[in-house]
Amino acid sequence: MIVCPLMLESMLWPKIWGVRSLENQLGRSSPAGDRIGESWEIADLPEGVSRVAVGPAAGRSLHDVLVEWGTRLSGPAPLVDGRFPLLVKFLHAEDVLSVQVHPDEQACEQLGGGARVKHEAWYIVEARDDAVIYAGLRPGVTREQFADAVADGTVADTLERIPVRAGDCYYLPSGTVHALGAGVVVAEIQTPSDTTYRVFDWNRLGDDGKPRALHIEQAMMCIHFGEPPPSQQPLRHESDLWTTTTRLVTCRRFVIDKVRVTEGFERRLDVDQMAVWVVLGGRGQLKTTGLDDPIDIQAGRSLIIPAGVDETVFAAETDCTWLAAAVPV
Repeated sequence: MIVCPLMLESMLWPKIWGVRSLENQLGRSSPAGDRIGESWEIADLPEGVSRVAVGPAAGRSLHDVLVEWGTRLSGPAPLVDGRFPLLVKFLHAEDVLSVQVHPDEQACEQLGGGARVKHEAWYIVEARDDAVIYAGLRPGVTREQFADAVADGTVADTLERIPVRAGDCYYLPSGTVHALGAGVVVAEIQTPSDTTYRVFDWNRLGDDGKPRALHIEQAMMCIHFGEPPPSQQPLRHESDLWTTTTRLVTCRRFVIDKVRVTEGFERRLDVDQMAVWVVLGGRGQLKTTGLDDPIDIQAGRSLIIPAGVDETVFAAETDCTWLAAAVPV
């Protein structure tokens, strides 16, 4: 059995509220008439499981490969309910998305019903000049004030509005009220959960003339009132002649680095821990001993580097940039 990097197929999620096609940004194709704004890149959830795109495991589900390869894939990283411990997405908002919140451990116990903890980070891939995200509550907003704002449709006045540009990265822990603003493409790296509670949808009506369903009671159980709004974490850089690695996010469930390598870079992967790569730019190849065909990587593709990967060399055909996410152990 050859343990090689796994390139995963994307799962496109159509007709997401207020979003437009990811085709231009990520080279995706979509059924005619569908609005595609959310792409699950790496997933191992009951709601959706990725399949391997190329190589000896092509066509197999990520979950099946995880079961077969075991710690040669995951290494010492703890699984989540026996599943892959990260979920990776791309999101593209044409209009501002609904205001949401996700539960932490305590809220999940209170909510029951299969609610799962969801911490996430947004890396801004593209952004209009006036683009913003909404992350956290303005200082001093109380539970009572927020409840009043929900009732009278003025939630926007309670939210922290943060201008963003390409290259920014924000960690959004569970309990943080947030919304993606218009004209933003993000790579989202998160814990494996699809538990989301909408608390406000900008007083919009759907195509059927009715407001979208909200989950106000559950959301109020999840929101962390009194906490400061998120900010970008301090950046830490390491560099040599060929590479620069910048630590973007550190939390107890994952870490995210931004890696940049120069055209002509070629190096054997020396890993003892599983990592996820989300390619932001450039072209390169991963060549694994025992496999005839290399894995081509380019912008918009996501892959897993197993902890026990067999001898593999990465060669950069152009300058390359990717996000590398791992689970702390």
